[in-house]
Amino acid sequence: MVNYKLQNLPDAEELPSSDETPVDNELQNLIPTVLRAILIELWSNRLDWFFGINMGVYHATGDNPRIPIVPDGFLSLGVTRLKNAGLRKSYIVWTENNIVPIWVLEVVSETYGAEYDEKMAVYAKLGVLYYVIYNPDFWRRENRDPLEIHKLIDGEYIRLSGEPVWIPEIGLGIGRGLGTFDRTQREWLYWYDEEGNRYPTPEEVAYRERQRAETERQNAETERQRAETERQRAETERQNAETERQRADRLAQLLLQQGIDPDDLSP
Repeated sequence: MVNYKLQNLPDAEELPSSDETPVDNELQNLIPTVLRAILIELWSNRLDWFFGINMGVYHATGDNPRIPIVPDGFLSLGVTRLKNAGLRKSYIVWTENNIVPIWVLEVVSETYGAEYDEKMAVYAKLGVLYYVIYNPDFWRRENRDPLEIHKLIDGEYIRLSGEPVWIPEIGLGIGRGLGTFDRTQREWLYWYDEEGNRYPTPEEVAYRERQRAETERQNAETERQRAETERQRAETERQNAETERQRADRLAQLLLQQGIDPDDLSP
């Protein structure tokens, strides 16, 4: 943990929420939004985490504490879910009990963003334990892989192998997968459990719930139709029995009219 001196360091009211640089690719917002949405469902009962999206992270390990680093997404553990009874304008390490993000995500866009060098060096100096670079469209340009997950070991980032990669400090894995979010089906980043099963997005959970409800409705309708068929069969049998009784009564009346006791005809 970095030891910050609070003397002469600005507070949240003095600092902008980001570096005001617009993203040039919608995925830079959507990819971390998917991960955050899943966490909101998974950790709904936890209040010790914060996930920021395109938010300035202010730290005192650079040349100027008033200049933030702005990840596309980041996760901090051991901090309050909501700060000051509201939302954070930015993430200021020295006002967060000196807790730096444990996990940072950068989504590479068409515009070069120094994800593989300058930003990596900043995150390493800051002490971010896991650094994830997702490059779905331009990885060949960079001569890299579409997804790289690095762990800070002895001050340097070491590339981790495999996918999804399990992160024990978080209790989740991270990797790619095909799915649907915001009505868009494509490759996204997802959280995974330790067995390699990916966690669904809220949209997928809602879809599965609708499917389950529809299946239950269809099963109930099938059962209703079966019960109705059984009722109609019983009614048909009752009507047939009534018809047979009436036929027998008419026959008995005819026999009586001819002076024949129907009981005498019984075997």
